[in-house]
Amino acid sequence: MRFNVNGTPLDLDMAHLVIAGWTGRDPAAIQHHIEELAALGVAPPSTTPLFYRVAASLLTTATEVQVVGDSSSGEVEPMIVQAQGKRWLGLGSDHTDRALEAQSVAMSKQVCTKPCAEELWPWDEVADRLEDIQLESHIHENGEWVLYQQGTIASIRPLADLLDGSALNDLSKDGAAAMMCGTFGAKGGVRAAAGFRMTMTDPASGRQISHEYVAQQLAEVA
Repeated sequence: MRFNVNGTPLDLDMAHLVIAGWTGRDPAAIQHHIEELAALGVAPPSTTPLFYRVAASLLTTATEVQVVGDSSSGEVEPMIVQAQGKRWLGLGSDHTDRALEAQSVAMSKQVCTKPCAEELWPWDEVADRLEDIQLESHIHENGEWVLYQQGTIASIRPLADLLDGSALNDLSKDGAAAMMCGTFGAKGGVRAAAGFRMTMTDPASGRQISHEYVAQQLAEVA
């Protein structure tokens, strides 16, 4: 994959991809997310957080992806990329099949491509203010872009804890590894949407990373 770090291309051969789930720091926020997914028939997690392993080939910077049916949607997440002893912060979407999620959360994540922005920030440039970084997403709904999610990294468990729990340091020893670090509750509830737009902002520097993609729906053949 080709990323961009401060204007310089960075080519990485992705070997591992981890999706961290149920990472909210506030127990009430976690319970809210459990309840909104329960409304879709999703069973509660066995423990929190959980670290789902999915195929590294799912990670993509494409602006158009393909999904089966009309029941999938994105989730904005901070993304950690690690390779060759270096670490970066990026922006990704844990696009998930909501119908399959009611049967298996792990499988619902494996079947969907994981779009991400091309731009990465060097970890050292933001490490001292990670929790101030803001993320938000919009979905294209009824012909308009609607605010879907909004929050700061402070509402997610400390990223250092997620790094430990996921063993990302060990995984990155034999190839580039990435982890999506969890998301925020959806305004109006979790729901399917084909168009997804996401942004990550560093208030201290004014820098932003953004990415937009469309999920092309393939026929669900039985």
